[in-house]
Amino acid sequence: MKILAFDTCLDKTYITLAEDNKIIKSETILSDGENYHSAYLISTIVKVLKDSGLKPSDIDTVVTDIGPGSFTGIRACTTVARVLAQQLGINAIGISSLEILSEILGGKDLVAMDAKKNKAYLFDGKILGAIELEKVDEIVKGKTVITDNNLIERLSKNAKKAVSYQASSYPLGEILVKLSLQKKENNWRTLKPLYIQPPPVFGR
Repeated sequence: MKILAFDTCLDKTYITLAEDNKIIKSETILSDGENYHSAYLISTIVKVLKDSGLKPSDIDTVVTDIGPGSFTGIRACTTVARVLAQQLGINAIGISSLEILSEILGGKDLVAMDAKKNKAYLFDGKILGAIELEKVDEIVKGKTVITDNNLIERLSKNAKKAVSYQASSYPLGEILVKLSLQKKENNWRTLKPLYIQPPPVFGR
């Protein structure tokens, strides 16, 4: 089974092509001075397939991060995944960025990701929602927590170990592929963005 996995929800775009659990090709795109990294998603998918000698019709399953994260990034990757799955008649699987990050050290670690408004998105085997930071400070005590650069200093004070996923080049694409193999097959209609908090309303 050939899997195309991609994510634009976090701080960079990554696209990974795999056959079952064997990685064929992986690309990572950073934002530049003119464009957000999600702007390069489709062109990079085309490049990854071409470099691998494959056509879109060779793909059996498309997998994407559904959030939380950048609202623009969530919309970009879920829309592209839905369109590809619909047009190609293939499976579509969505996985939370929180579950992906929980795997970066090799296990199901606690994840606390900045949600703004003095809150953090919390994952501890399941998504617990957007939790007030004062409560998060208590929850992380004595635990290993995966977080981001915005919260690393704060959470390091109470956690047994705090790791920012942004501090190193973790294989997030490979993790996304691995998690997809554990999920039930779905069609494009069931693939929806995960907005734990409502999108921002501009102009207010």
